[in-house]
Amino acid sequence: MSIATLKKRTGPVPVLTAEEAVCLIPNGATVAFSGAGGGIVEATAVIEALAERYHKEQQPSGLTYLHTTGLGDRADRGMSPIAIAGLCAKAIGGHWGQSPRMSELAETNQIEAYCFPQGVITQLFRSTAAGHPGILSHVGLGSFVDPRQQGGKLNERTTKELVRLMEIDGKEWLFYPSIKPDVAIIRGTTADTDGYITMEDEPTFLDVLSIAQATKNSGGIVIVQVQRMVQARSQHPKTIKIPGFLVDAVVVVPEQMQTYQTESNRYMSGDLLAVQGGIEPLQLTERKIIARRALMEAFPGAVANLGVGISDGVGYVAAEEGVGEALTFTVELGPIGGTPAKGIIFGATISPRAVLDQPYQFDFYDGGGLDVSFLSFAEMDQAGNVNVHKFNGKIMGVGGFIDIAQNSKKVVFSGTFTAGGLDVQVKDGKVDIAKEGRFRKIVPALADISFNGVEAAQNGKEVIFITERAVFQLTARGLMLCEIAPGIDLQRDILDLLAFEPLISPELKLMDARLFQAEPMGLKQEWDATV
Repeated sequence: MSIATLKKRTGPVPVLTAEEAVCLIPNGATVAFSGAGGGIVEATAVIEALAERYHKEQQPSGLTYLHTTGLGDRADRGMSPIAIAGLCAKAIGGHWGQSPRMSELAETNQIEAYCFPQGVITQLFRSTAAGHPGILSHVGLGSFVDPRQQGGKLNERTTKELVRLMEIDGKEWLFYPSIKPDVAIIRGTTADTDGYITMEDEPTFLDVLSIAQATKNSGGIVIVQVQRMVQARSQHPKTIKIPGFLVDAVVVVPEQMQTYQTESNRYMSGDLLAVQGGIEPLQLTERKIIARRALMEAFPGAVANLGVGISDGVGYVAAEEGVGEALTFTVELGPIGGTPAKGIIFGATISPRAVLDQPYQFDFYDGGGLDVSFLSFAEMDQAGNVNVHKFNGKIMGVGGFIDIAQNSKKVVFSGTFTAGGLDVQVKDGKVDIAKEGRFRKIVPALADISFNGVEAAQNGKEVIFITERAVFQLTARGLMLCEIAPGIDLQRDILDLLAFEPLISPELKLMDARLFQAEPMGLKQEWDATV
Protein backbone atom coordinates (compact mmCIF):
# COMPACT_ATOMS: atom_id res chain seq x y z
CA MET A 1 0.00 0.00 0.00
CA SER A 2 1.39 3.40 -0.99
CA ILE A 3 1.51 6.53 1.14
CA ALA A 4 -0.68 8.32 -1.41
CA THR A 5 -3.33 5.61 -1.08
CA LEU A 6 -3.29 5.88 2.71
CA LYS A 7 -3.80 9.63 2.62
CA LYS A 8 -6.83 9.33 0.35
CA ARG A 9 -8.64 6.62 2.29
CA THR A 10 -12.32 7.09 3.04
CA GLY A 11 -13.18 3.67 4.43
CA PRO A 12 -11.90 1.54 7.32
CA VAL A 13 -8.37 2.08 8.57
CA PRO A 14 -5.82 -0.19 6.88
CA VAL A 15 -4.59 -2.99 9.14
CA LEU A 16 -0.98 -3.84 8.32
CA THR A 17 1.64 -6.13 9.72
CA ALA A 18 4.59 -4.43 11.37
CA GLU A 19 6.71 -5.48 8.41
CA GLU A 20 4.29 -3.85 5.96
CA ALA A 21 4.03 -0.69 8.05
CA VAL A 22 7.75 0.04 8.12
CA CYS A 23 7.89 -0.19 4.33
CA LEU A 24 5.98 3.10 4.34
CA ILE A 25 8.97 4.95 5.84
CA PRO A 26 10.96 6.72 3.11
CA ASN A 27 14.69 7.40 3.11
CA GLY A 28 15.67 10.56 4.96
CA ALA A 29 12.40 10.71 6.90
CA THR A 30 12.02 12.32 10.31
CA VAL A 31 10.35 9.72 12.52
CA ALA A 32 8.69 10.53 15.85
CA PHE A 33 8.34 7.74 18.42
CA SER A 34 6.11 7.51 21.46
CA GLY A 35 7.31 5.57 24.46
CA ALA A 36 9.06 5.71 27.79
CA GLY A 37 11.44 3.44 29.67
CA GLY A 38 10.38 -0.11 30.37
CA GLY A 39 8.10 -0.43 27.35
CA ILE A 40 5.52 2.16 28.38
CA VAL A 41 3.41 3.17 25.33
CA GLU A 42 6.19 1.83 23.09
CA ALA A 43 5.38 0.42 19.65
CA THR A 44 7.87 -2.40 20.17
CA ALA A 45 6.82 -4.61 17.27
CA VAL A 46 7.06 -1.77 14.75
CA ILE A 47 10.47 -0.69 16.06
CA GLU A 48 11.79 -4.25 15.79
CA ALA A 49 10.36 -4.60 12.29
CA LEU A 50 12.15 -1.41 11.26
CA ALA A 51 15.44 -2.83 12.50
CA GLU A 52 14.81 -6.13 10.68
CA ARG A 53 13.99 -4.38 7.42
CA TYR A 54 17.21 -2.39 7.52
CA HIS A 55 19.27 -5.50 8.26
CA LYS A 56 17.73 -7.20 5.20
CA GLU A 57 17.47 -4.34 2.72
CA GLN A 58 19.55 -1.42 4.08
CA GLN A 59 16.32 0.54 3.75
CA PRO A 60 15.17 3.04 4.82
CA SER A 61 18.32 5.05 5.41
CA GLY A 62 19.35 8.42 6.81
CA LEU A 63 16.46 8.76 9.28
CA THR A 64 16.13 11.41 11.95
CA TYR A 65 14.69 10.12 15.23
CA LEU A 66 12.56 12.23 17.56
CA HIS A 67 11.65 10.95 21.00
CA THR A 68 10.50 12.93 23.99
CA THR A 69 11.88 10.69 26.70
CA GLY A 70 14.01 7.57 26.92
CA LEU A 71 12.79 4.26 25.49
CA GLY A 72 14.29 0.96 26.59
CA ASP A 73 15.52 -1.23 29.43
CA ARG A 74 19.01 0.31 29.70
CA ALA A 75 20.20 -2.56 27.51
CA ASP A 76 18.97 -3.99 24.20
CA ARG A 77 15.34 -2.87 23.98
CA GLY A 78 13.60 0.41 23.18
CA MET A 79 15.54 2.39 20.59
CA SER A 80 18.57 0.10 20.83
CA PRO A 81 17.40 -2.26 18.02
CA ILE A 82 17.33 0.68 15.58
CA ALA A 83 20.58 2.19 16.82
CA ILE A 84 22.26 1.45 13.50
CA ALA A 85 24.55 3.84 11.67
CA GLY A 86 23.12 4.21 8.19
CA LEU A 87 19.55 3.66 9.31
CA CYS A 88 19.88 6.64 11.66
CA ALA A 89 21.64 9.87 10.68
CA LYS A 90 20.45 12.17 13.47
CA ALA A 91 18.55 11.92 16.73
CA ILE A 92 16.92 14.51 18.97
CA GLY A 93 15.90 13.01 22.29
CA GLY A 94 15.07 14.04 25.81
CA HIS A 95 16.77 11.01 27.37
CA TRP A 96 19.30 8.60 25.91
CA GLY A 97 20.46 6.24 28.65
CA GLN A 98 17.48 3.88 28.42
CA SER A 99 18.84 2.77 25.02
CA PRO A 100 22.62 2.64 25.45
CA ARG A 101 23.26 1.56 21.87
CA MET A 102 21.85 4.92 20.75
CA SER A 103 24.16 6.62 23.23
CA GLU A 104 27.09 4.69 21.78
CA LEU A 105 26.29 5.96 18.27
CA ALA A 106 26.45 9.50 19.61
CA GLU A 107 29.52 8.92 21.77
CA THR A 108 31.45 7.56 18.78
CA ASN A 109 30.37 10.40 16.46
CA GLN A 110 28.47 8.11 14.09
CA ILE A 111 25.34 10.29 14.12
CA GLU A 112 24.34 13.87 14.83
CA ALA A 113 22.93 13.98 18.34
CA TYR A 114 20.99 16.53 20.36
CA CYS A 115 19.46 16.43 23.80
CA PHE A 116 16.67 18.88 24.63
CA PRO A 117 14.61 19.05 27.82
CA GLN A 118 11.77 16.55 27.81
CA GLY A 119 9.15 19.21 28.44
CA VAL A 120 10.43 21.28 25.55
CA ILE A 121 10.21 18.38 23.09
CA THR A 122 6.73 17.35 24.16
CA GLN A 123 5.54 20.97 23.87
CA LEU A 124 7.26 21.28 20.50
CA PHE A 125 5.05 18.51 19.11
CA ARG A 126 2.00 20.48 20.18
CA SER A 127 3.50 23.68 18.77
CA THR A 128 4.26 21.98 15.46
CA ALA A 129 0.69 20.70 15.29
CA ALA A 130 -0.55 24.29 15.65
CA GLY A 131 1.71 25.55 12.87
CA HIS A 132 3.91 27.63 15.16
CA PRO A 133 7.55 28.26 14.24
CA GLY A 134 8.67 26.90 17.59
CA ILE A 135 8.49 27.79 21.26
CA LEU A 136 10.11 30.42 23.44
CA SER A 137 11.01 29.03 26.84
CA HIS A 138 13.08 29.91 29.86
CA VAL A 139 13.74 26.18 30.31
CA GLY A 140 17.39 25.38 29.64
CA LEU A 141 18.87 28.81 30.33
CA GLY A 142 22.23 28.42 32.06
CA SER A 143 22.46 24.70 31.22
CA PHE A 144 24.26 22.77 28.48
CA VAL A 145 21.21 23.41 26.27
CA ASP A 146 21.93 27.14 26.31
CA PRO A 147 23.76 28.05 23.06
CA ARG A 148 26.32 29.92 25.18
CA GLN A 149 27.31 26.45 26.37
CA GLN A 150 26.72 23.45 24.06
CA GLY A 151 23.28 24.27 22.67
CA GLY A 152 22.14 20.73 23.41
CA LYS A 153 24.74 19.21 21.07
CA LEU A 154 26.17 15.92 22.34
CA ASN A 155 29.21 15.30 20.15
CA GLU A 156 31.72 16.85 17.76
CA ARG A 157 29.86 15.71 14.67
CA THR A 158 26.87 17.81 15.65
CA THR A 159 27.55 21.39 14.59
CA LYS A 160 24.29 23.00 13.56
CA GLU A 161 22.86 25.41 16.12
CA LEU A 162 19.21 24.60 16.68
CA VAL A 163 18.63 26.59 19.86
CA ARG A 164 18.76 30.41 19.75
CA LEU A 165 19.14 32.88 22.59
CA MET A 166 16.66 35.74 22.32
CA GLU A 167 15.84 38.79 24.42
CA ILE A 168 12.32 40.15 24.76
CA ASP A 169 11.58 43.18 26.95
CA GLY A 170 14.96 42.80 28.61
CA LYS A 171 14.44 39.13 29.50
CA GLU A 172 16.37 36.18 28.07
CA TRP A 173 14.60 33.29 26.37
CA LEU A 174 15.59 30.22 24.40
CA PHE A 175 13.92 29.64 21.05
CA TYR A 176 13.46 26.00 20.05
CA PRO A 177 12.35 25.59 16.40
CA SER A 178 9.50 23.27 15.46
CA ILE A 179 10.47 19.98 13.85
CA LYS A 180 8.04 18.43 11.40
CA PRO A 181 7.75 14.63 11.54
CA ASP A 182 7.24 12.69 8.33
CA VAL A 183 6.21 9.53 10.18
CA ALA A 184 4.80 8.86 13.65
CA ILE A 185 5.20 5.45 15.29
CA ILE A 186 2.99 5.45 18.36
CA ARG A 187 0.91 3.08 20.47
CA GLY A 188 -2.55 2.66 21.94
CA THR A 189 -4.56 -0.22 23.37
CA THR A 190 -7.62 -0.58 21.14
CA ALA A 191 -8.44 0.63 17.62
CA ASP A 192 -11.88 0.56 16.12
CA THR A 193 -12.28 -0.25 12.43
CA ASP A 194 -12.26 3.47 11.57
CA GLY A 195 -8.93 3.99 13.34
CA TYR A 196 -10.18 5.64 16.52
CA ILE A 197 -7.73 4.78 19.31
CA THR A 198 -8.24 4.26 23.05
CA MET A 199 -5.54 3.75 25.68
CA GLU A 200 -7.38 2.01 28.51
CA ASP A 201 -4.57 -0.43 29.40
CA GLU A 202 -1.70 2.06 29.15
CA PRO A 203 -0.12 3.42 32.33
CA THR A 204 -0.10 6.91 30.84
CA PHE A 205 -0.99 8.81 27.66
CA LEU A 206 2.40 10.48 27.07
CA ASP A 207 2.14 12.81 24.06
CA VAL A 208 0.64 10.44 21.49
CA LEU A 209 -2.10 12.90 20.48
CA SER A 210 0.35 15.77 20.00
CA ILE A 211 2.71 13.55 17.99
CA ALA A 212 -0.15 12.38 15.77
CA GLN A 213 -1.45 15.92 15.21
CA ALA A 214 2.05 17.28 14.52
CA THR A 215 2.76 14.54 12.00
CA LYS A 216 -0.58 14.76 10.22
CA ASN A 217 -0.46 18.56 9.97
CA SER A 218 3.08 18.28 8.59
CA GLY A 219 1.85 16.07 5.76
CA GLY A 220 3.18 12.87 7.31
CA ILE A 221 1.72 9.46 8.10
CA VAL A 222 0.70 8.06 11.49
CA ILE A 223 1.21 4.38 12.33
CA VAL A 224 -0.37 3.11 15.55
CA GLN A 225 0.40 -0.22 17.18
CA VAL A 226 -2.49 -1.61 19.26
CA GLN A 227 -3.41 -4.80 21.04
CA ARG A 228 -6.87 -5.33 19.56
CA MET A 229 -9.52 -4.15 17.10
CA VAL A 230 -13.23 -3.52 17.72
CA GLN A 231 -16.19 -2.44 15.63
CA ALA A 232 -16.41 1.26 14.75
CA ARG A 233 -18.35 3.42 17.23
CA SER A 234 -18.39 0.64 19.83
CA GLN A 235 -16.31 2.61 22.37
CA HIS A 236 -17.41 5.58 24.43
CA PRO A 237 -16.35 8.79 22.66
CA LYS A 238 -14.78 10.21 25.81
CA THR A 239 -12.34 7.29 25.92
CA ILE A 240 -10.98 8.05 22.45
CA LYS A 241 -7.46 9.44 22.65
CA ILE A 242 -6.61 9.67 18.95
CA PRO A 243 -9.37 10.34 16.39
CA GLY A 244 -9.40 8.10 13.35
CA PHE A 245 -8.75 10.83 10.78
CA LEU A 246 -5.24 11.20 12.26
CA VAL A 247 -4.45 7.51 11.84
CA ASP A 248 -3.16 6.13 8.52
CA ALA A 249 -2.44 2.54 9.50
CA VAL A 250 -2.91 0.20 12.44
CA VAL A 251 -0.65 -2.67 13.46
CA VAL A 252 -2.41 -5.21 15.70
CA VAL A 253 -0.19 -7.06 18.18
CA PRO A 254 -2.35 -9.34 20.38
CA GLU A 255 0.60 -10.18 22.66
CA GLN A 256 1.36 -6.48 23.27
CA MET A 257 2.64 -6.02 26.84
CA GLN A 258 1.63 -3.11 29.04
CA THR A 259 5.30 -2.70 30.04
CA TYR A 260 8.32 -4.96 29.71
CA GLN A 261 7.43 -6.33 33.14
CA THR A 262 3.62 -6.36 33.13
CA GLU A 263 1.12 -7.95 30.79
CA SER A 264 -1.84 -6.01 32.18
CA ASN A 265 -1.44 -4.57 35.67
CA ARG A 266 -4.80 -2.99 36.41
CA TYR A 267 -3.36 -1.01 39.30
CA MET A 268 -1.08 0.73 36.81
CA SER A 269 -3.88 1.29 34.30
CA GLY A 270 -5.91 2.93 37.08
CA ASP A 271 -8.72 0.38 37.05
CA LEU A 272 -8.07 -0.89 40.57
CA LEU A 273 -7.02 0.77 43.83
CA ALA A 274 -4.15 -0.92 45.64
CA VAL A 275 -4.74 -1.79 49.29
CA GLN A 276 -2.98 0.67 51.56
CA GLY A 277 0.14 -0.98 52.92
CA GLY A 278 0.12 -3.52 50.09
CA ILE A 279 3.35 -2.12 48.62
CA GLU A 280 6.43 -3.92 49.89
CA PRO A 281 8.73 -1.60 51.92
CA LEU A 282 12.28 -0.98 50.75
CA GLN A 283 15.14 -2.74 52.48
CA LEU A 284 17.22 -0.61 54.85
CA THR A 285 20.08 0.36 52.54
CA GLU A 286 21.70 3.63 51.54
CA ARG A 287 18.89 4.11 49.01
CA LYS A 288 16.24 3.96 51.71
CA ILE A 289 18.21 6.28 54.00
CA ILE A 290 18.42 8.84 51.22
CA ALA A 291 14.75 8.45 50.25
CA ARG A 292 13.68 8.86 53.88
CA ARG A 293 15.73 12.00 54.39
CA ALA A 294 14.43 13.43 51.12
CA LEU A 295 10.82 12.83 52.13
CA MET A 296 11.44 14.92 55.26
CA GLU A 297 11.73 17.94 52.95
CA ALA A 298 8.08 17.55 51.92
CA PHE A 299 5.01 18.64 53.86
CA PRO A 300 1.28 17.86 53.98
CA GLY A 301 -0.54 19.18 50.94
CA ALA A 302 2.59 19.54 48.81
CA VAL A 303 2.50 18.86 45.09
CA ALA A 304 5.71 16.98 44.31
CA ASN A 305 7.59 15.44 41.42
CA LEU A 306 9.56 12.22 41.63
CA GLY A 307 12.53 11.72 39.35
CA VAL A 308 14.08 8.52 38.10
CA GLY A 309 17.01 6.84 39.85
CA ILE A 310 17.59 6.84 43.57
CA SER A 311 14.80 9.39 44.09
CA ASP A 312 12.13 6.97 42.88
CA GLY A 313 12.23 5.36 46.32
CA VAL A 314 10.63 8.40 47.94
CA GLY A 315 7.14 7.28 46.92
CA TYR A 316 7.66 3.85 48.47
CA VAL A 317 8.88 5.40 51.72
CA ALA A 318 5.85 7.69 51.76
CA ALA A 319 3.57 4.67 51.34
CA GLU A 320 5.34 2.83 54.16
CA GLU A 321 5.00 5.86 56.42
CA GLY A 322 1.31 6.21 55.62
CA VAL A 323 1.70 9.73 54.19
CA GLY A 324 1.37 8.88 50.51
CA GLU A 325 -2.09 10.47 50.41
CA ALA A 326 -1.02 13.52 52.43
CA LEU A 327 0.87 14.95 49.48
CA THR A 328 0.41 14.57 45.75
CA PHE A 329 3.17 12.85 43.81
CA THR A 330 3.32 13.58 40.11
CA VAL A 331 5.46 12.08 37.37
CA GLU A 332 6.40 14.10 34.31
CA LEU A 333 4.93 11.47 31.98
CA GLY A 334 1.43 12.41 33.16
CA PRO A 335 0.31 10.44 36.24
CA ILE A 336 -0.90 12.33 39.31
CA GLY A 337 -1.21 10.80 42.76
CA GLY A 338 -0.70 7.17 43.71
CA THR A 339 2.71 5.58 44.16
CA PRO A 340 5.14 6.06 41.25
CA ALA A 341 6.85 2.87 40.10
CA LYS A 342 10.61 2.55 40.28
CA GLY A 343 13.34 1.01 38.16
CA ILE A 344 13.04 0.64 34.39
CA ILE A 345 9.25 1.07 34.47
CA PHE A 346 9.56 4.50 36.07
CA GLY A 347 6.77 6.60 34.62
CA ALA A 348 4.02 4.14 35.50
CA THR A 349 2.15 4.74 38.75
CA ILE A 350 0.30 2.36 41.04
CA SER A 351 -3.31 3.55 41.50
CA PRO A 352 -2.97 7.11 40.14
CA ARG A 353 -5.66 9.68 40.95
CA ALA A 354 -5.54 11.18 37.45
CA VAL A 355 -3.50 10.96 34.25
CA LEU A 356 -2.77 14.02 32.11
CA ASP A 357 -1.27 14.28 28.66
CA GLN A 358 2.44 14.86 29.07
CA PRO A 359 2.56 18.37 27.50
CA TYR A 360 0.03 19.65 30.04
CA GLN A 361 1.97 18.16 32.93
CA PHE A 362 4.99 20.16 31.79
CA ASP A 363 2.92 23.33 31.41
CA PHE A 364 2.21 23.09 35.14
CA TYR A 365 5.85 22.31 35.94
CA ASP A 366 7.33 25.05 33.78
CA GLY A 367 5.02 27.64 35.33
CA GLY A 368 6.38 26.93 38.80
CA GLY A 369 3.52 24.82 40.12
CA LEU A 370 5.61 22.23 41.94
CA ASP A 371 6.20 22.76 45.66
CA VAL A 372 9.06 20.27 45.88
CA SER A 373 10.90 17.96 43.51
CA PHE A 374 12.96 14.90 44.31
CA LEU A 375 15.67 14.41 41.69
CA SER A 376 18.81 12.32 41.45
CA PHE A 377 22.28 13.65 40.71
CA ALA A 378 25.19 11.99 38.94
CA GLU A 379 27.74 14.70 39.76
CA MET A 380 27.66 18.02 41.58
CA ASP A 381 30.25 20.68 42.28
CA GLN A 382 31.06 23.14 45.03
CA ALA A 383 28.94 25.86 43.39
CA GLY A 384 25.86 23.62 43.47
CA ASN A 385 25.87 22.85 39.74
CA VAL A 386 24.54 19.39 38.87
CA ASN A 387 25.27 17.09 35.95
CA VAL A 388 23.02 14.19 35.00
CA HIS A 389 23.28 14.11 31.21
CA LYS A 390 26.87 13.14 30.39
CA PHE A 391 29.48 11.61 32.68
CA ASN A 392 32.24 9.00 32.66
CA GLY A 393 32.18 9.33 28.88
CA LYS A 394 28.58 8.10 28.70
CA ILE A 395 25.61 10.05 27.34
CA MET A 396 22.49 9.73 29.47
CA GLY A 397 20.39 12.77 28.58
CA VAL A 398 18.24 14.85 30.90
CA GLY A 399 14.64 13.72 30.50
CA GLY A 400 12.48 16.16 32.44
CA PHE A 401 15.30 17.07 34.83
CA ILE A 402 15.90 20.60 33.54
CA ASP A 403 12.22 21.56 33.38
CA ILE A 404 11.64 20.27 36.91
CA ALA A 405 14.81 21.43 38.67
CA GLN A 406 14.76 24.88 37.14
CA ASN A 407 11.14 25.61 38.03
CA SER A 408 10.27 23.79 41.25
CA LYS A 409 10.01 25.96 44.35
CA LYS A 410 12.26 23.56 46.28
CA VAL A 411 14.63 21.00 44.79
CA VAL A 412 15.96 17.98 46.67
CA PHE A 413 18.85 16.27 44.88
CA SER A 414 19.70 12.74 45.98
CA GLY A 415 22.62 10.44 45.32
CA THR A 416 25.33 8.42 46.96
CA PHE A 417 28.48 10.27 48.01
CA THR A 418 30.66 8.10 45.75
CA ALA A 419 29.85 5.46 43.12
CA GLY A 420 31.34 2.34 41.58
CA GLY A 421 31.62 -0.43 44.16
CA LEU A 422 30.36 1.58 47.13
CA ASP A 423 29.37 -0.75 50.00
CA VAL A 424 27.36 0.85 52.78
CA GLN A 425 26.35 -1.08 55.88
CA VAL A 426 23.73 0.13 58.35
CA LYS A 427 24.32 -1.33 61.80
CA ASP A 428 22.95 -0.36 65.18
CA GLY A 429 21.66 2.95 63.90
CA LYS A 430 25.00 3.93 62.36
CA VAL A 431 26.46 4.10 58.86
CA ASP A 432 29.60 2.13 58.09
CA ILE A 433 31.39 2.62 54.78
CA ALA A 434 32.64 -0.94 54.28
CA LYS A 435 34.05 -0.08 50.87
CA GLU A 436 34.38 3.32 49.27
CA GLY A 437 33.25 3.88 45.70
CA ARG A 438 35.82 4.41 42.96
CA PHE A 439 34.22 7.54 41.51
CA ARG A 440 34.02 10.91 43.21
CA LYS A 441 30.59 12.41 42.56
CA ILE A 442 31.23 15.76 44.26
CA VAL A 443 33.90 17.69 42.36
CA PRO A 444 35.36 21.22 42.35
CA ALA A 445 33.81 22.25 39.02
CA LEU A 446 31.64 20.63 36.35
CA ALA A 447 32.25 20.86 32.62
CA ASP A 448 28.70 19.73 31.79
CA ILE A 449 25.86 21.51 33.57
CA SER A 450 22.31 20.18 33.70
CA PHE A 451 21.30 22.42 36.64
CA ASN A 452 22.91 25.80 37.23
CA GLY A 453 23.44 26.15 40.96
CA VAL A 454 24.93 29.62 40.70
CA GLU A 455 21.80 31.01 39.04
CA ALA A 456 19.57 29.08 41.44
CA ALA A 457 21.36 30.61 44.43
CA GLN A 458 21.12 34.09 42.92
CA ASN A 459 17.37 33.57 42.48
CA GLY A 460 16.96 32.42 46.08
CA LYS A 461 15.84 28.88 45.20
CA GLU A 462 15.86 26.40 48.07
CA VAL A 463 18.13 23.49 47.10
CA ILE A 464 19.10 20.50 49.27
CA PHE A 465 21.64 17.77 48.42
CA ILE A 466 21.21 14.45 50.24
CA THR A 467 23.60 11.51 50.40
CA GLU A 468 23.77 8.50 52.68
CA ARG A 469 26.36 10.18 54.88
CA ALA A 470 25.87 13.94 54.53
CA VAL A 471 23.35 16.64 53.73
CA PHE A 472 24.32 19.90 52.01
CA GLN A 473 22.40 23.11 51.41
CA LEU A 474 22.97 25.53 48.55
CA THR A 475 23.96 29.01 49.67
CA ALA A 476 25.05 32.15 47.86
CA ARG A 477 28.64 31.06 48.54
CA GLY A 478 28.17 27.48 47.36
CA LEU A 479 27.62 24.14 49.08
CA MET A 480 27.32 24.10 52.86
CA LEU A 481 27.59 20.88 54.85
CA CYS A 482 24.81 20.91 57.44
CA GLU A 483 24.27 17.28 58.54
CA ILE A 484 26.33 14.10 58.80
CA ALA A 485 25.23 10.54 59.51
CA PRO A 486 25.97 8.82 62.82
CA GLY A 487 29.05 6.62 62.48
CA ILE A 488 30.58 8.85 59.81
CA ASP A 489 33.96 10.46 60.43
CA LEU A 490 33.85 14.04 59.14
CA GLN A 491 37.47 14.12 58.02
CA ARG A 492 37.94 10.59 56.69
CA ASP A 493 34.54 9.95 55.13
CA ILE A 494 33.71 13.42 53.81
CA LEU A 495 36.41 16.07 53.73
CA ASP A 496 39.21 13.76 52.54
CA LEU A 497 37.04 12.75 49.57
CA LEU A 498 36.48 16.32 48.41
CA ALA A 499 39.02 18.19 46.28
CA PHE A 500 37.84 21.47 47.78
CA GLU A 501 36.93 22.84 51.19
CA PRO A 502 33.17 23.00 51.57
CA LEU A 503 31.43 25.50 53.77
CA ILE A 504 30.54 23.88 57.08
CA SER A 505 27.51 25.06 58.99
CA PRO A 506 28.27 26.38 62.48
CA GLU A 507 25.20 24.34 63.45
CA LEU A 508 26.42 21.08 61.89
CA LYS A 509 24.34 18.24 63.33
CA LEU A 510 23.70 14.52 63.06
CA MET A 511 21.11 13.29 60.58
CA ASP A 512 17.86 12.16 62.23
CA ALA A 513 18.42 8.84 64.04
CA ARG A 514 15.13 7.46 62.70
CA LEU A 515 16.62 7.31 59.20
CA PHE A 516 18.84 4.42 60.25
CA GLN A 517 16.28 2.27 62.09
CA ALA A 518 14.40 -0.66 60.55
CA GLU A 519 10.95 0.41 61.76
CA PRO A 520 8.93 3.25 60.18
CA MET A 521 9.88 6.76 61.24
CA GLY A 522 6.44 7.87 62.42
CA LEU A 523 6.05 10.68 59.91
CA LYS A 524 2.28 10.29 59.78
CA GLN A 525 1.91 11.27 63.42
CA GLU A 526 4.15 14.29 62.86
CA TRP A 527 2.31 15.40 59.76
CA ASP A 528 -1.12 14.86 61.33
CA ALA A 529 -0.09 17.14 64.17
CA THR A 530 0.73 19.96 61.74
CA VAL A 531 -2.61 19.94 59.93
